[in-house]
Amino acid sequence: MTTASLARTPLHALHLELGAKMVPFAGYDMPVQYPLGVLKEHLHCRDQAGLFDVSHMGQILLRGPQAAAALERLVPVDILDLPVGVQRYALFTADDGGILDDLMVARLDAQTLFLVVNAACKEQDLGHLRQHIGDQCEIQSLFESRALLALQGLKAAEVLARLAPQVARLTFMQFAEIELCGVACYVSRSGYTGEDGFEISVPVEHAEQLARALLAEPEVQPIGLGARDSLRLEAGLCLYGHDMSTATTPVEASLQWAISKARREGGVRAGGFPGAARIFAQQRDGVTSKRVGLLPQERTPVREGIEIVDAEGTVIGKVTSGGFGPSLGAPLAMGYVASAHAALDSEVWAMVRGKRVPMKVVKTPFVAQRYHRG
Repeated sequence: MTTASLARTPLHALHLELGAKMVPFAGYDMPVQYPLGVLKEHLHCRDQAGLFDVSHMGQILLRGPQAAAALERLVPVDILDLPVGVQRYALFTADDGGILDDLMVARLDAQTLFLVVNAACKEQDLGHLRQHIGDQCEIQSLFESRALLALQGLKAAEVLARLAPQVARLTFMQFAEIELCGVACYVSRSGYTGEDGFEISVPVEHAEQLARALLAEPEVQPIGLGARDSLRLEAGLCLYGHDMSTATTPVEASLQWAISKARREGGVRAGGFPGAARIFAQQRDGVTSKRVGLLPQERTPVREGIEIVDAEGTVIGKVTSGGFGPSLGAPLAMGYVASAHAALDSEVWAMVRGKRVPMKVVKTPFVAQRYHRG
């Protein structure tokens, strides 16, 4: 894909002005890093506040008295009882239980839901919604009309409260319409870094104004895709298309917590979503492999795609995300291993260029999450 054929976010010119190194990502020309560099950007986000352009993500509105009931038929999540002003993590599942995408769902009011879906899947997700529930609610794509910014880090709340003091009252996964720089924005206290922070949906024509206002605060630095990836990996968060996909179910991906109690087998609204029978069977009977956290016991980085073997050299899995954790000060990875090797502290090995690198199965997150839960 040539640079000319890549889509651009509303902040593209600002990224160039800030000296960003641009790379193709999900069909967009995106900043992978700025002059500060990935390592320093990562640590700055942990210690201060980082601003991410995530406008490539897809934003969608569902409206109507049946919107919540309709969406609930596509996800293993309690949407009917989602309170106004609250956001929830959800998964689109396929008929065989595979994961079509992961998304965030917030309730704006009694009849309106706001969805944020992954960039690479957004056209597919929009089609999925229209095909299955388009006759039950109004579906409005906001792909071209709204940008999305993420302000993340220890000082994120302090910074954003200067623009709107009421954001300080939000707790993790709460959602509100808040005026920033004179513009009505959708603000959620959430993010993809493991840190406290906010995601801000803003009309495209005001995106640069808001970004510049945030970057003018002394604690804030622009952060690229490189540090976004290392931050989410330290937080033990999945990346769609890597750590989960249509080939993995929520049970295999260690995302059982994302299946709401009401929708589980025996729940008040059990099943009724695609793939429920297989997912319930896996919850009862177990799975042959599952996603785990992995800590290499040497300094050798272990990258995506590398095979994982047991003590006898038999292949038992594969790494799906891996790299160096700047906050951890060590290499780290996630991947799928045979369930017999998935217990905490199990010893496994990564085959790196023909050399066996010892790894230990560990609990995630690798770095403690610091969400503001009130």
